[in-house]
Amino acid sequence: MRASEHPNNAPGVPMVFPPWFENLQVKYLNKMIRPLSRLMPGMATIKHRGRKSGKPYETIVTAYRKGDTVAIALGHGKTDWVKNVMAAGEADLHLIRRDLHLTNPRILPAGSGGEPGLPFMARAQINKMAIFVADIG
Repeated sequence: MRASEHPNNAPGVPMVFPPWFENLQVKYLNKMIRPLSRLMPGMATIKHRGRKSGKPYETIVTAYRKGDTVAIALGHGKTDWVKNVMAAGEADLHLIRRDLHLTNPRILPAGSGGEPGLPFMARAQINKMAIFVADIG
């Protein structure tokens, strides 16, 4: 399956990474990174609930913070954690010894140019991939 045919590929939220890499990351890499993610700069754990089940989930992401804004590049497209957070309208993020509550989640489409106040790394990636942005509440 090509990335353009994958269910995570949505208008404005393209799946940049190939499906085989996503499968490798979900199956193996995340398990290896999880114990280290609390100590690695840029790595964060987003805590969210399933849209239908209400089951709590934790997903490892690379988050960038600037002031009261957190941005996460969506290289895997519109994944389940993104859909869950968008539906709930909030989530919690553990970022290097800090727990942050995220509110007002939104997706900036790829190629949109972003919005004022985005962290540098998010601005550098917005031409190729969508960016998940939320306010720290």
